[in-house]
Amino acid sequence: MNRCCRRFSSVKARAVVLATALVSALAMAGPAASSLAARTIKIVVPFPPGGPGDSLTRLLSEHVSRVYGPTIIVENRPGASGRIGTEAVSRAQPDGNTLLIAANNLLIDPHLRTVNYDPITSFEPICDLTNQPYVLVVDIASAYRALADILAAARTKPGAVTMSGVGPASTAQIAFEMLRQAAEVDITFVPYAGSAPAITALLGSHVASALVPYTVAAEHLNSGKLRALSAVSRQRIEPLPDVPAIAEFGYKGIEADLWIGLLAPARTPQERISELANWFAAALKAPDLKEKLASQGQFPVGICGAGFGVRLREQYKDYGRAIRESNIKAD
Repeated sequence: MNRCCRRFSSVKARAVVLATALVSALAMAGPAASSLAARTIKIVVPFPPGGPGDSLTRLLSEHVSRVYGPTIIVENRPGASGRIGTEAVSRAQPDGNTLLIAANNLLIDPHLRTVNYDPITSFEPICDLTNQPYVLVVDIASAYRALADILAAARTKPGAVTMSGVGPASTAQIAFEMLRQAAEVDITFVPYAGSAPAITALLGSHVASALVPYTVAAEHLNSGKLRALSAVSRQRIEPLPDVPAIAEFGYKGIEADLWIGLLAPARTPQERISELANWFAAALKAPDLKEKLASQGQFPVGICGAGFGVRLREQYKDYGRAIRESNIKAD
C-alpha cells in the first residue's frame, strides 16, 4: 500500500473511532442530552408575594436549582383571584420553560365566571405539591362531641345549627355544601372574609362550629379551646391521629384542603414533565425542606403526573356539582 493510501486509511480509522466514541457518549448521556438542567425556567405564581404558594415555590425552586442545575425565576403575577397569571401560562410555549403554581381556585373559578382557559385541558399536571387539610371544630364547651352530634342537632332543628368559614364561593363553602347535601341536613353557613375571623366568631359563641384549615385552628386545638370533630379528608391527618376523617363516616366524596400544585402548558413534552416531576417530588422529601414546610403548616403530597391529573378532574367535577346544586354565586 502506498503512502497516500496508508494516510487515508489512518485518517478513516481515527474518524471511525471518534464517531463511535461520540455515539457512545450520547447513548450514555440519555435523558441528560435533552435535560432542562441548563435552561432558565420561569414559575408563575398568580398570587401576591408572601402567601403559602409563593413561599412554597421559592423554597422548592431554590432546592431544585441547587441540586439539579436549572436557573429558576419565580414571577408573581397576581390579580383577578389568580386568573391573570393562570391565563398567561395557558398561552405560553409548551417547552417546559414556563410553569404555573395553582391552587383550588383553578377548579372553582370556571364554574362561577368566564375564564379564557380550561382548568383541565389547558394544562399538563406535573405534581400535587402540598396541602393544608381542613377540620371541623367546635368550642371545647360545646355539647357536640362528635360529627354525629352536630348532624343530629341539625336534623332536630333545621337551620338552627351554624357553621362559619371563608366565603362566599370558597373551598370551605363548597365542602360545607357537599356535607350538607350528603348528610341531608339543614345547617346554616356563615361566611367570613378569612379563616381567622371564622375562628374568632366560634370562640365568641357567635356560631356553633367552624370549617377551617388545620393550621388556623392548631393553636386553639393545642391550648384546649377548641375540639376537632373531623378532618375533612379521605384519611386522618398526621397532626390529629385520633380525629376521624370524614370519609370514615361514609362521606367519601367530601374532601377539603388548600392544595398547591405545579402545572405546565398543555402539549408540553412528557419527557420534560417527567423530569420536572422527578425534581420537585424529590425536593419534597428533602429533610430540611420537610421541616420548613411543616413550620408553615404545609404537608407534602408528591403525587405527580397522571395521578395528579386524576385528582384534578375528580375535584373539578365534584366542585361543579356542589356549586350547581347549591346555587353558589361568585363574590
